[in-house]
Amino acid sequence: MRLLLIAAAALLIASPARAQLAPENDMGVTYGHVHLNVADIDASMLLFAEHFGGEIVVKGSLHTVKFPNFLLAFSGSEPTSGSGGTVMDHFGFKVRDIEPVLEGWEAAGLETQDIFVGAEGYKNAFVITPEGARVELQEDPQLTEKATGYHIHFWTDQSEVTSEYLMNWYADHFGAEIHPRGRIQTSANVPGMNLSFGNCSAGNCTPTQGTAIDHVGFEVDNLEQVVAQLQARGVEFTTPYRYIDSIDLGIAYFVDPAGTRVELTEGYDDY
Repeated sequence: MRLLLIAAAALLIASPARAQLAPENDMGVTYGHVHLNVADIDASMLLFAEHFGGEIVVKGSLHTVKFPNFLLAFSGSEPTSGSGGTVMDHFGFKVRDIEPVLEGWEAAGLETQDIFVGAEGYKNAFVITPEGARVELQEDPQLTEKATGYHIHFWTDQSEVTSEYLMNWYADHFGAEIHPRGRIQTSANVPGMNLSFGNCSAGNCTPTQGTAIDHVGFEVDNLEQVVAQLQARGVEFTTPYRYIDSIDLGIAYFVDPAGTRVELTEGYDDY
């Protein structure tokens, strides 16, 4: 049944739909995606589509669920660990009504954590995916959608790379606008997503590659040129710029100073 639902969803999107990414900033950057390693791609896409109101988009080998302002992408690989204890501790949604989401998640036999008052004074809670990716929810009754992407949360060990250093690094390289998020002072915004920066509670947090949240991504205009500019500034790319015809996407990868794997893309805004 799951495979039939996925096939039907793929047929409904034979022509690419707009991913509703936010308009880019002055540096040609907007938020793009979060990429999860999962044991079952079909089940994972359905999980996020059903519980958060996302739309499944399958294009060639690329499997995604799209939401207003970002996409979730999935690789069929059992992760080496959950996201807790890594430098990308969690990502977050705003949801119109938090309690039905928690109830639905629990009914599916998945882990939830108790509601608490978040950094901005609203109801927050965490849900945990089967592979251990932590997803924070913040209630916003004024949403017209069921859910929208909201923030990603970097954790640093505060030794060589502090949260303030990493925040400034993203401001300098990608035009992130530094602005507090409630009680969180080390916070910056790129179009479509808040970037929050905190401290590893366990001391040393591990890099993201291979874990439940494998990497995060920014959509960039003139990607090949931007990669060359970043290389000139000392950013080392683990995967240099290349264009993949089968998915109509330009990509490049690097690892940020804290150990977060980051993908730059050009083409997600046409999905």
